[in-house]
Amino acid sequence: MATGSIDLVFDGQCGFCTRAAGWIRRLDRHGRVRIHPSQGAGVLDRFGLSEPAAHSAAWAFGSDGSGRRIAHEGAAAVASSFDSALGVRLFLPFYRVPGVRWLQDRAYRWVAEHRYLLRGVTPWCQAHPEDCPGAAGPASCSL
Repeated sequence: MATGSIDLVFDGQCGFCTRAAGWIRRLDRHGRVRIHPSQGAGVLDRFGLSEPAAHSAAWAFGSDGSGRRIAHEGAAAVASSFDSALGVRLFLPFYRVPGVRWLQDRAYRWVAEHRYLLRGVTPWCQAHPEDCPGAAGPASCSL
């Protein structure tokens, strides 16, 4: 999955998350990462996510070489997204190093819990309301 195409599902009502998705898009010179706000029409059904799961973390979906579907959540989704965007196998293997996973998961959890307080850009769903039909106004700050 690291250098193949992936689908990245993120919180489209979060300015920090939108900024992070923008970084991935700028790094992705070969169109390997497709980004989807979790509030988008049919996104949760398409990827088999519940609202609480989608609200708690970013998700990256791809497949292994045999076509088996692989899903990564949180810090692993971010690592997988960077690998796919850059066409390397670096970030996800590093994430799997003992101790690194623990540290990155803790850091990711802190960011996820405070993401509405972090500096961002105009949230995706506000900038692209056509992509988020029926999305409730601004998201709350709680998970």
